[in-house]
Amino acid sequence: MKKDIHPKAVPTKIIYQGKVVMETMSTRPEIHVDVWSGVHPFWTGEERFVDTEGRVDKFNKRFGDSYRTKKK
Repeated sequence: MKKDIHPKAVPTKIIYQGKVVMETMSTRPEIHVDVWSGVHPFWTGEERFVDTEGRVDKFNKRFGDSYRTKKK
């Protein structure tokens, strides 16, 4: 391996909603996250519906109920 080409690893705090949830090593001292394993629906068993940018409304506005009915 070549010397002095890799970035320095420093102790890192993973921050979720203002609280430190994990400490690890990285090239950045702090990493702010929106979701982590302690609140992710897969790990907690909760079911959440996330509609980013109104995609469901946009779909319903565009197609209405026509995607459900079959034309014979």
